[in-house]
Amino acid sequence: MGQDYTDGPVAALRRIAFLMERGREETRRVEAFRRAASVILPLDPDEVTERATGGTITELPGIGPSTGAVITEAVRGRLPERLARLEEQHAGPLAPGGREVRAALRGDCHSHSDWSDGGSPIEEMAMTAMELGHDYLVLTDHSPRLRVANGLSVERLGRQLGVVEAVNAHLGGAFTLLKGIEVDILDDGSLDQTDEMLARLDLRVASVHSKLRMDPGPMTRRMVAAVANPFTNVLGHCTGRRVEGNRGMRPQSEFDARAVFEACVEHDVAVEINSRPERRDPPTRLLELARDIGCLFSIDSDAHAPGQLDMLDYGSERAEEAGIDPDRIVNTWELERLLAWADPAGR
Repeated sequence: MGQDYTDGPVAALRRIAFLMERGREETRRVEAFRRAASVILPLDPDEVTERATGGTITELPGIGPSTGAVITEAVRGRLPERLARLEEQHAGPLAPGGREVRAALRGDCHSHSDWSDGGSPIEEMAMTAMELGHDYLVLTDHSPRLRVANGLSVERLGRQLGVVEAVNAHLGGAFTLLKGIEVDILDDGSLDQTDEMLARLDLRVASVHSKLRMDPGPMTRRMVAAVANPFTNVLGHCTGRRVEGNRGMRPQSEFDARAVFEACVEHDVAVEINSRPERRDPPTRLLELARDIGCLFSIDSDAHAPGQLDMLDYGSERAEEAGIDPDRIVNTWELERLLAWADPAGR
């Protein structure tokens, strides 16, 4: 993503928010900069300049002292001090390794917007992915059962698909936002969305979010059944563990990993390498088992904010450390190959 603050105050505010998210700073503080960008974006640039130079920029609702200072410095052609500090702290690779794998990635198969539990609009997620050099991004907001994450009903998902089509029409082919879902794997292994809606999507990530401490036998049967579903393309964060972060620690689910990964190979389902630092899922032992069994993989950010899209660095490093051939990573593939693989009609 570029670092050219001379594009004006909106670019400076967006870059600050991006770097704060990339550095895993507090969401509430990040939102102030994204909100300020949305406030001044529709205004005449001359009005923004006049207010900034005249000291009245903070009279606009949503513009405080910190964001006002950034705007003022940017309209004067200066690198805002806040931005300079963040560039020094958070720019550059997030992980020292994995650069070859990261360079091979063409897109990201797991991301969230403010339609479920993400923090930014669909358009902002798509724009940031494009700025990062992605060819595509799969929008995978949650399914209905996950109410705590504002999961999408059939009706809401249908409306979202129209928004995705409108975003793609606006972009004119320069980048593709793909229709997707992170669909809950229910207790019996079925998927938490109608077949009719799942058939309208480009790609589907299936994940366990409930009863993570289910006994190993039932959990294995549950996951194998989900993997066998022709609509499942990617098995998301397979153990559900959390190893750090402000949401607390959580042990991994127990299941017969060999049986689950063999089912992934049989049904051509990719195992997700979840790039979020608090997940690091699957654990290294299981990642290596999936590699040895012959699984495909998908290195995903599981981004809930634009700056988190760059967390692919972490997953890329893990894939490189495990010696995974980039051609076994589905999001190194060109769009046409990815779509053909994900099409349930061909499975």
